[in-house]
Amino acid sequence: MPLNDQEILIVASKLKKYIKDKHGLNTSANVMQVLSDIVRVKCDAAAERAMQNGRKTLQDKDF
Repeated sequence: MPLNDQEILIVASKLKKYIKDKHGLNTSANVMQVLSDIVRVKCDAAAERAMQNGRKTLQDKDF
């Protein structure tokens, strides 16, 4: 599968429901791209830690 750094990784309906239920706010569609970018950065850093520790499995402790 080709790498797509623009793909949305966030489930919009779940995030929008969470924000609406918890804070009473609507959520702009642009938020999904920003959060996806943040998730990519965090996952890339965690993957680097896993590889530096000689593992092929990403674990919670890598975050």
